[in-house]
Amino acid sequence: MTVEARSTASRSTAPRSTGSQARHSEQELLSTSALAVFRLNGQMLDLAERLARPVGLTAAWWQVLGAVLGEPSSVAGIARQMGITRQSVQRIADLLVERGLAEYLPNPAHRTAKLLAPTAAGRAAVHRINPAHAASAKQLTAVLGHREFESICAALAALSAALETLDTGERSQSRFK
Repeated sequence: MTVEARSTASRSTAPRSTGSQARHSEQELLSTSALAVFRLNGQMLDLAERLARPVGLTAAWWQVLGAVLGEPSSVAGIARQMGITRQSVQRIADLLVERGLAEYLPNPAHRTAKLLAPTAAGRAAVHRINPAHAASAKQLTAVLGHREFESICAALAALSAALETLDTGERSQSRFK
């Protein structure tokens, strides 16, 4: 994407202003960021599907396997880490185990909440995604520039951390608990 194309794309999701110095309302900023993140989520999921499909995975399977590559984790821990429901992680974990891509291990900290860990086949499947993943990363970096890409990652992390601090009165009902 060219700089001009990026500029056009960012204008389509940016708050409307009447002057160059106009400040956007807090609600406009929240709405604009939400819409941009929703679109970005869809784009990232599409990219993840295109990267995972050739190796026999789905984006969701890759996401769950990726969460346990470093160390085994409980289904609830994966759900918290990834920001998805425990029930959806459980369904995916069971499918991964059924297909031999992951296994359940005893959890010394909890008698009934087993730990999910990738099998050698699961690690190999994720490893086979690496060349296409690296190519996509290189393309994005070429479009954005390394420094801008890092800045975007930092801004997304900051937005996520800020959202964690919100008190909407429904926190105890959160799907991530």
